[in-house]
Amino acid sequence: MRIRDLIGHVSRSAIPSLAAAAVLMYAGAVRAETIEIGIGTQDTTTNTVTGGVVLKQLGLLEKYLPRTGKYKDVTYHVTWQNATSGPPITNGMVAGNLQIGMMGDYPLLVNGATGHATGNDTELVAVIAYNAFGGGNGLVVPKDSPYYDLEDLKGKRVSVPFGSAAHGMLLAALQSRHLPADYFALANQSPEVGSTSIQEHRIDGHADFVPFAELLPFRGYARKIFDGVETGQPTFHGIVVRKDFGQKYPEVVIAYIKALMAANDWVRQDPVRAAEQIQSWTKVDKEVVYMFLGPGGIHTLDPTIKPRWIEALKADYAVLKKLNMVKDLDIDKWVNDSFVRQAFKESGLDYDKQLASFSNYAVQGSDPVCGTAVTDPSQAGQIWVQSGSMVSFSSTACTLRGVNRYRAQGKALNAVYMTDKALGIKVFANDAFYTHGGSDAKRPVIEAYLLKRDADAGAQKSHAKVIGYEQALKAVSAEGN
Repeated sequence: MRIRDLIGHVSRSAIPSLAAAAVLMYAGAVRAETIEIGIGTQDTTTNTVTGGVVLKQLGLLEKYLPRTGKYKDVTYHVTWQNATSGPPITNGMVAGNLQIGMMGDYPLLVNGATGHATGNDTELVAVIAYNAFGGGNGLVVPKDSPYYDLEDLKGKRVSVPFGSAAHGMLLAALQSRHLPADYFALANQSPEVGSTSIQEHRIDGHADFVPFAELLPFRGYARKIFDGVETGQPTFHGIVVRKDFGQKYPEVVIAYIKALMAANDWVRQDPVRAAEQIQSWTKVDKEVVYMFLGPGGIHTLDPTIKPRWIEALKADYAVLKKLNMVKDLDIDKWVNDSFVRQAFKESGLDYDKQLASFSNYAVQGSDPVCGTAVTDPSQAGQIWVQSGSMVSFSSTACTLRGVNRYRAQGKALNAVYMTDKALGIKVFANDAFYTHGGSDAKRPVIEAYLLKRDADAGAQKSHAKVIGYEQALKAVSAEGN
């Protein structure tokens, strides 16, 4: 039987039923849509892990993705693309391969401006982590280098990943000191290449973003001489989303931010466990991960887009614009906090309350050496005993006594953390400079500093002397107050 004969045998009464079936089949095809979610991550950039590798490894995004309403029969195809810096993620977003990306403040601006110029607009929808004064970016030199200050590197070979947050920090530091952009012999090197170059003494200095200015000294072949906190300019890593994706699938963006918030909670619930897990996923040493994300860490996990961050972005944009390194961007229009606000609302949380807060979770506990509660985070220290326990101390001197006690007991230590007296950030005790003073030899006044010039200034002010880590340990007794 020919096709037309077959059609001729279909009764007229069956036509409405066939039409209805066709409509249902079409509707089913719409509902069975596959939503592509490409996410550009920076797994080794420790302050972005709760937006990337933690979500991936714990399956948190899948937990929050919408499954009802228009998403009832949707299939999600989530891909994770890891990069070592922001520019490759921007390229992926412009190409349409990535819908969500994460990067630091300066790359975020380039992302927004590039997207707008190419008709691939993005929006800044949330923050991952921040330091209100610029901590996290830094410049290191070889450990045995004779240089201790940024200005010591005039005409020297300095590398930085171009277009990164660390590059922006360098530019801002030069401008604030009224130094020309060509003050260094500046070269573009990725974190991996820069790290090797420092280790092999092929460059005089390397500027980088989280976690490399802490990671390289921790691994024993570099020393930090400039910290981004010296700029006083906030730094953060944030989340950008393709605008067309956010408009079409707002519930997916909200779900992603809720997953990010859950990842933040996971870190804070047990920061030692989190640091160990993140090390296994990223190969960044757990001691460095803890320095950034543990209590009193260099970076605060907080997704709110604070007005101060917007003002900082405008200042950063002015730096880039002055050097003709960024296209036009209306920052106020580019920032869209509606998604993160809705994520807070659906989680039963007060967005405006968190927006106004700059508090990080603090070091707490009972000092086992000096016999007092740890009440002042700005003085606190911590010792990570190799057995796994993290012990808190009330002051620099008490922490040093704790080190002496553990050494006497034959216990190995993963890391010892101090709080920098001048910069207010966590530092590794063995990399710090110390001032030793006070009139009572049994109760010396000892303060820790990351930078030698800060220690020199502190010593001059308090009529103390500057000493190293081992000298500081000898200056305190293993017992007593």
